[in-house]
Amino acid sequence: MTTTPQVIDLLIDARWIATVESDLVLTNHAVAVDNGRILAILPSGEAHARFAPGKHVNLPDHILIPGLINLHTHAAMTLMRGLADDLPLMDWLQNHIWPAEAAHMSAQFVYDGTRLACAEMLKGGITCFNDMYFFPEAAAAAASEAGMRAMLGIIALEFPTPYASDADDYLNKGLAVRETWLNDPLIGFCLAPHAPYTVADSTFDRILTLSEQMNLPVHCHIHETRQEIEESLKQHQHRPLERLRQLGQLGPNFIGVHAVHLDEDELQLLASTGCSIAHCPTSNLKLASGFAPVARMRQLGINVGLGTDGAASNNRLDLFGEMRLASLLAKGLTGDASALPAHEILRMATLNAANALGLGKEIGSISPGKSADLCAVDLGALEMRPCFDPLSHLVNVAGRECVSHVWVAGKCCVDHKTLLNNDQKHLESAVALWQNGLEVRRQP
Repeated sequence: MTTTPQVIDLLIDARWIATVESDLVLTNHAVAVDNGRILAILPSGEAHARFAPGKHVNLPDHILIPGLINLHTHAAMTLMRGLADDLPLMDWLQNHIWPAEAAHMSAQFVYDGTRLACAEMLKGGITCFNDMYFFPEAAAAAASEAGMRAMLGIIALEFPTPYASDADDYLNKGLAVRETWLNDPLIGFCLAPHAPYTVADSTFDRILTLSEQMNLPVHCHIHETRQEIEESLKQHQHRPLERLRQLGQLGPNFIGVHAVHLDEDELQLLASTGCSIAHCPTSNLKLASGFAPVARMRQLGINVGLGTDGAASNNRLDLFGEMRLASLLAKGLTGDASALPAHEILRMATLNAANALGLGKEIGSISPGKSADLCAVDLGALEMRPCFDPLSHLVNVAGRECVSHVWVAGKCCVDHKTLLNNDQKHLESAVALWQNGLEVRRQP
């Protein structure tokens, strides 16, 4: 008896598939996608007998991976890429970035900057980003137009900016934006107190209440520099992490960004409270902040994802670069060549980040029932050969230029390296106008 093949939207054949649910790589398998979700993963021959796809994509020299997740960025800051390079964090922030933002910040700035960031990230295989910036309504519009998944920060600071006047104003505006986008399947929100040194105890108290009421992650810079810790000891008589502990902030909903300067007790505290860490190795090096003890974090079972930080302090939104650098730094700092192997690094850039955001049941791995957020990486070029281990190649050889296809919720956003849903000429014109307005030359 002949069985009629099941009609589905999309079938993707790939030489290799890294599901991330397992460290094993499947060979010559296919992923069936329907209604934006992964229906099945099975050998290619079986897939063609079982399914009748509306569209078939063959990837003969590719590895198919989950869409990469950028666990920490400031997307709109792409418009300030390279604006004030080669400076330490507080000088860079206080004397260059904050003044530029005060002069130019607007909803249009955030919209155009986020459009630019989405284009860069999608072309590099990133399907979801966790943002911390002003005017989240503009960032939401830009991400939605690009077809990208985003977790947007309901930011909090104590000082005024062109976006808001005080901490309550920031939170109230962000919560109102969240209500507007509440039913959008690709747009979510985090509470985003900027850092312990810019947020008061009373604001952290309100953030804790909101997080518990709405089950929202809390996304906050912590222990990025030694100066931050010294200032906290002077002002609060505690290191920042201890202050956050006393304020009840630490728990499974807390995502600490950078976490460079930690002692053993603090690492144990992060592990025992179930916090996640967003590791941003390039930004940490570029701002001379230091080296996060990520290998030790993973030994203790701390959930660690990867982030790029903003393009103003990186200067790329490139998770392939972050994967390779994170692996090499862990090996060099520990003297252990087995630290952070390729399969663990890929998990940090996908499922670990999804779990940190509370999205682990929806994205982060190639698994039946999950959203079809997928990235195809071409390993067939001459400079890629020979390939003995596709996961090792993914981390140690490939770059974002090898990304050929990207899907978000089953919808193709990058096709044969061509970005879809993007008016490139209009975007280029907008960026050029902002560059003219932001042009600043450092004094010698």
